Amino acid sequence: MEMTGSQTVGPFLHIGLAGLYRDNLLTSGLEGEPVVIEGRLLDGDGEVVPDGMVEIWQANSHGRYADPLDTRQLPLEAGFRGFGRVATDANGRFRFTTVKPGRVPGQDGKLQAPHILVSVFMRGLIKRLATRIYFPDGEGHADDPVLNLVPAERRATLIAHRVAGSDALLEWNIVVQAGAHGYDETVFFDV
Repeated sequence: MEMTGSQTVGPFLHIGLAGLYRDNLLTSGLEGEPVVIEGRLLDGDGEVVPDGMVEIWQANSHGRYADPLDTRQLPLEAGFRGFGRVATDANGRFRFTTVKPGRVPGQDGKLQAPHILVSVFMRGLIKRLATRIYFPDGEGHADDPVLNLVPAERRATLIAHRVAGSDALLEWNIVVQAGAHGYDETVFFDV
């Protein structure tokens, strides 16, 4: 058998995927606190990535995933999938409208802080990058088993910031690599 070279996951992300983009996860009658998360995807030089893709997956406000493997006796709201996908624009920006998720149990059964799972795809990557967005209110941060694996000085890269003058708008940027630009690289997890 002959080995073939690895291929990167971009910059062709727009081809064939535009019809699958979903930036608004809200559905009629959905319970919980609506939030808008916006940010930019930056490379190691601090330059915007105009041809990336960001995916999110999350539980609903009750802490239940829209997944057959989540069989916990919590409300599962009709129409809420908990999955979104958007391409970054010419300025590297992305935006999702969703609901703040409830707490979900980790592998040991201990509750995790409300968070959104994030996958990043962009030129130059062999595989996706996986990270999380946590919320600025701090709910559950102190005892979240995953967040506590991250050194204290790096945790801020996972926490969205409330935009002044808005209760629902959060900003969270993704920095793919540390560099001379002075930004801290976002914490990524092995998956």
